[in-house]
Amino acid sequence: MQRKRPRFGPVLFYALAGTFGVYLTFAAVQGEYGLFHRIQIEADAVLLRAERDRLLLQLAEIENRTRRLSDDYLDLDLLDQQAREILGYARADEIILR
Repeated sequence: MQRKRPRFGPVLFYALAGTFGVYLTFAAVQGEYGLFHRIQIEADAVLLRAERDRLLLQLAEIENRTRRLSDDYLDLDLLDQQAREILGYARADEIILR
């Protein structure tokens, strides 16, 4: 009677295929182009869009003030306010509290 030796070929094939499958699954979830990285990029994009919108509002406000202080359209109230804040001007009949 001859003893049959166990065949390691199919076992080795399935072991390698399983390892490769685990590696691909890990790369799909944790890798550079994986699911978690994509979620992080989308969260960063939302924050950057919010910052962009905030900066656009600031830009609009600055453009409005610049236009109001231009030669074509001079807002005397804004000019008075800026002179008081930046230069520290005050009228003679005013009392300043600090």
